[in-house]
Amino acid sequence: MPKASNSKPNSALMKPVQPDPALAAIVGSEPLSRPELTKKIWDYIKKHSLQDPAQKRMINADATLKPVFDGKSQVSMFEMTRLVNGHIQ
Repeated sequence: MPKASNSKPNSALMKPVQPDPALAAIVGSEPLSRPELTKKIWDYIKKHSLQDPAQKRMINADATLKPVFDGKSQVSMFEMTRLVNGHIQ
């Protein structure tokens, strides 16, 4: 059985995806791998203090995030992932 450290990254996760204009307002318009995309979204959430302090799993949308969150003012981390997937090509 091969060691985990020798395993190759999942090529589907590393394949660059293109953010649509709504998502590009947060992460930029350049193609990114999914891990890079996720990191940039979390950097944005932390920079703007959008994580709900009482319920850490909830993300509050500002004017820039609201279009990505389909107009919702608050979503869970898990729902956020699903909604972001709708904004990549």
